[in-house]
Amino acid sequence: MSAPLLPTINASLNGLSTVLLFAGWWAIKNQNKTLHRNIMVAALISSAAFLSCYLYYHFAVVGVTSYTAEGISRYIYYAILITHVPLAGLMTPFILAAVWFAYRGRFDLHTRVTKILWPVWMYVSVTGVIIYLMLYTFGGGEHTPPA
Repeated sequence: MSAPLLPTINASLNGLSTVLLFAGWWAIKNQNKTLHRNIMVAALISSAAFLSCYLYYHFAVVGVTSYTAEGISRYIYYAILITHVPLAGLMTPFILAAVWFAYRGRFDLHTRVTKILWPVWMYVSVTGVIIYLMLYTFGGGEHTPPA
Protein backbone atom coordinates (compact mmCIF):
# COMPACT_ATOMS: atom_id res chain seq x y z
CA MET A 1 0.00 0.00 0.00
CA SER A 2 1.38 3.37 -0.97
CA ALA A 3 1.83 5.85 1.90
CA PRO A 4 0.44 8.80 -0.12
CA LEU A 5 -2.85 6.91 -0.40
CA LEU A 6 -3.24 6.49 3.35
CA PRO A 7 -4.81 9.93 4.03
CA THR A 8 -7.43 9.23 1.37
CA ILE A 9 -8.04 5.76 2.77
CA ASN A 10 -8.35 7.26 6.26
CA ALA A 11 -10.87 9.86 5.10
CA SER A 12 -12.80 7.18 3.22
CA LEU A 13 -12.96 5.02 6.34
CA ASN A 14 -14.18 8.02 8.34
CA GLY A 15 -16.80 8.74 5.68
CA LEU A 16 -17.86 5.10 5.69
CA SER A 17 -18.15 5.19 9.47
CA THR A 18 -20.41 8.25 9.19
CA VAL A 19 -22.71 6.49 6.72
CA LEU A 20 -22.78 3.32 8.83
CA LEU A 21 -23.49 5.25 12.03
CA PHE A 22 -26.41 6.99 10.38
CA ALA A 23 -27.69 3.70 8.95
CA GLY A 24 -27.36 2.03 12.36
CA TRP A 25 -29.33 4.85 13.98
CA TRP A 26 -32.01 4.52 11.29
CA ALA A 27 -32.19 0.74 11.78
CA ILE A 28 -32.74 0.97 15.54
CA LYS A 29 -35.29 3.78 15.13
CA ASN A 30 -37.17 1.39 12.82
CA GLN A 31 -36.99 -1.43 15.40
CA ASN A 32 -34.66 -3.58 13.27
CA LYS A 33 -32.30 -4.80 15.98
CA THR A 34 -30.50 -7.37 13.84
CA LEU A 35 -29.77 -4.86 11.09
CA HIS A 36 -28.72 -2.31 13.72
CA ARG A 37 -26.29 -4.78 15.29
CA ASN A 38 -24.76 -5.74 11.95
CA ILE A 39 -24.37 -2.16 10.78
CA MET A 40 -22.87 -1.03 14.08
CA VAL A 41 -20.35 -3.91 13.99
CA ALA A 42 -19.38 -2.68 10.51
CA ALA A 43 -19.05 0.89 11.88
CA LEU A 44 -16.83 -0.42 14.66
CA ILE A 45 -14.64 -2.29 12.15
CA SER A 46 -14.45 0.75 9.87
CA SER A 47 -13.43 3.00 12.76
CA ALA A 48 -10.86 0.48 14.03
CA ALA A 49 -9.39 0.18 10.52
CA PHE A 50 -9.24 3.98 10.35
CA LEU A 51 -7.45 4.20 13.70
CA SER A 52 -4.91 1.55 12.67
CA CYS A 53 -4.13 3.26 9.36
CA TYR A 54 -4.03 6.69 11.00
CA LEU A 55 -1.60 5.62 13.71
CA TYR A 56 0.64 3.83 11.20
CA TYR A 57 0.65 6.83 8.87
CA HIS A 58 1.47 9.38 11.55
CA PHE A 59 3.86 7.37 13.71
CA ALA A 60 5.73 5.38 11.05
CA VAL A 61 5.44 7.38 7.83
CA VAL A 62 5.00 11.16 8.06
CA GLY A 63 5.11 12.19 11.71
CA VAL A 64 3.37 15.43 12.62
CA THR A 65 1.13 17.18 10.11
CA SER A 66 0.91 20.98 10.40
CA TYR A 67 -1.73 23.21 8.88
CA THR A 68 0.08 25.90 6.91
CA ALA A 69 -2.74 27.80 5.20
CA GLU A 70 -3.36 31.35 6.36
CA GLY A 71 -6.46 33.41 6.97
CA ILE A 72 -9.89 32.38 8.20
CA SER A 73 -9.38 28.74 7.16
CA ARG A 74 -6.60 28.45 9.74
CA TYR A 75 -8.98 29.50 12.53
CA ILE A 76 -11.67 27.14 11.26
CA TYR A 77 -9.18 24.27 11.04
CA TYR A 78 -7.93 24.72 14.60
CA ALA A 79 -11.45 25.23 15.98
CA ILE A 80 -12.41 21.89 14.50
CA LEU A 81 -9.16 20.19 15.54
CA ILE A 82 -9.34 21.40 19.15
CA THR A 83 -12.69 19.65 19.57
CA HIS A 84 -12.03 16.67 17.29
CA VAL A 85 -8.85 15.37 18.97
CA PRO A 86 -10.01 15.12 22.60
CA LEU A 87 -13.42 13.75 21.61
CA ALA A 88 -11.75 11.12 19.39
CA GLY A 89 -9.56 10.06 22.30
CA LEU A 90 -12.43 9.92 24.79
CA MET A 91 -14.69 7.86 22.53
CA THR A 92 -12.83 4.56 22.69
CA PRO A 93 -13.74 3.47 26.23
CA PHE A 94 -17.36 4.49 25.63
CA ILE A 95 -17.50 2.52 22.37
CA LEU A 96 -16.11 -0.51 24.19
CA ALA A 97 -18.64 -0.04 27.00
CA ALA A 98 -21.53 0.24 24.52
CA VAL A 99 -20.41 -2.94 22.75
CA TRP A 100 -19.97 -4.75 26.07
CA PHE A 101 -23.42 -3.74 27.33
CA ALA A 102 -25.05 -4.81 24.05
CA TYR A 103 -23.16 -8.12 24.07
CA ARG A 104 -24.28 -8.80 27.65
CA GLY A 105 -27.88 -7.89 26.79
CA ARG A 106 -27.85 -4.81 29.04
CA PHE A 107 -29.67 -2.65 26.52
CA ASP A 108 -30.73 -0.16 29.22
CA LEU A 109 -27.05 0.69 29.85
CA HIS A 110 -26.20 0.40 26.15
CA THR A 111 -28.87 3.00 25.36
CA ARG A 112 -27.71 5.35 28.13
CA VAL A 113 -24.14 5.29 26.80
CA THR A 114 -25.06 5.58 23.13
CA LYS A 115 -27.36 8.57 23.61
CA ILE A 116 -24.18 10.57 24.22
CA LEU A 117 -21.72 8.41 22.28
CA TRP A 118 -23.56 8.34 18.93
CA PRO A 119 -23.55 12.12 18.28
CA VAL A 120 -19.93 12.37 19.43
CA TRP A 121 -18.89 9.49 17.16
CA MET A 122 -20.76 11.11 14.28
CA TYR A 123 -19.07 14.46 14.98
CA VAL A 124 -15.61 12.89 15.11
CA SER A 125 -16.22 10.95 11.88
CA VAL A 126 -17.53 13.99 10.00
CA THR A 127 -14.85 16.35 11.29
CA GLY A 128 -12.21 13.76 10.41
CA VAL A 129 -13.27 14.05 6.77
CA ILE A 130 -13.32 17.85 7.01
CA ILE A 131 -9.80 17.85 8.47
CA TYR A 132 -8.64 15.62 5.60
CA LEU A 133 -10.19 17.97 3.04
CA MET A 134 -8.57 21.00 4.65
CA LEU A 135 -5.15 19.34 4.84
CA TYR A 136 -4.96 17.44 1.57
CA THR A 137 -7.51 18.86 -0.83
CA PHE A 138 -7.19 22.55 -0.03
CA GLY A 139 -3.40 22.36 0.37
CA GLY A 140 -2.96 23.21 4.04
CA GLY A 141 -0.90 20.23 5.19
CA GLU A 142 2.84 19.98 5.75
CA HIS A 143 4.63 17.02 7.37
CA THR A 144 7.43 16.82 9.93
CA PRO A 145 8.94 13.31 9.67
CA PRO A 146 9.00 11.06 12.74
CA ALA A 147 12.22 11.10 14.77
